[in-house]
Amino acid sequence: MADSEKEESANLQMEFEWVLHEEVHAVLSQLHSIVVECARRFPVPLCGNDGPIKQDKFVLVNPPEQLKCVVTLTGDSITHADINLRVQRQQNVVYRTAVHHEHPWKLQQIQDAGNHLQQALCHIDNVDRSYMFKSSEEVLHVLGCILGSLQRGRTALVVPRKKAIDDLLRSRNMKSLSPPLPEDLAVSFYIQSHKLVFAAYHVSNSHGSVKYEAHQADCSVPWLNEVLVLFTVALQLCQQLKDKICVFSQYKDFTVGSRSGSPLPW
Repeated sequence: MADSEKEESANLQMEFEWVLHEEVHAVLSQLHSIVVECARRFPVPLCGNDGPIKQDKFVLVNPPEQLKCVVTLTGDSITHADINLRVQRQQNVVYRTAVHHEHPWKLQQIQDAGNHLQQALCHIDNVDRSYMFKSSEEVLHVLGCILGSLQRGRTALVVPRKKAIDDLLRSRNMKSLSPPLPEDLAVSFYIQSHKLVFAAYHVSNSHGSVKYEAHQADCSVPWLNEVLVLFTVALQLCQQLKDKICVFSQYKDFTVGSRSGSPLPW
């Protein structure tokens, strides 16, 4: 090997060790701060943040007032909602029903996103600050766990799990509406990105063919927008470090000799 190649290899080895011992921990510390800040924006206590459960009120209207819903969102549940809706074929009929605090409508997406965020924090906290990483594989394992949790948390809010009409009609939430809606009407609340969405479905059976018409109204929820921004920042930071480590992982002979430090708890 030429002297210039030896020097380049030695420099790469030094940079690799610096990244493992200094930059990885610096990024994990940044990630910890971002995740905790993200948890603080959630309306329910997360990650040791035991603040009061947040309550917001929203008005969701679908012009020309096919739907109108006044919602109280408390934590991860709709604790009250006044619902007015019309169906296309009966424009003169207004159906009215309500969600009451005795039977709240739970938004499971918020709870799921919070659980994944807490899992990401656990993966970060599992790495002792004095631990000396010895290989790129070790770091990639940790980053993979953190990235997975963050991606699942963000996806829980951005991509709602749509239910079949039959499942909606039979759902526990529908049964808790007072007064109950006709059997051919279903309503649903869900999160999609930074919005709270209220949807109504009218099911009809014409000559054995089941059809339905759908209407929806939505409103922007400020804390959701902030949470999604912080999820994105954390994901980008984690991915950037992963990309850098992947470059070093191409050099299979790059490892760090045995050093003192507590083992990782996995």
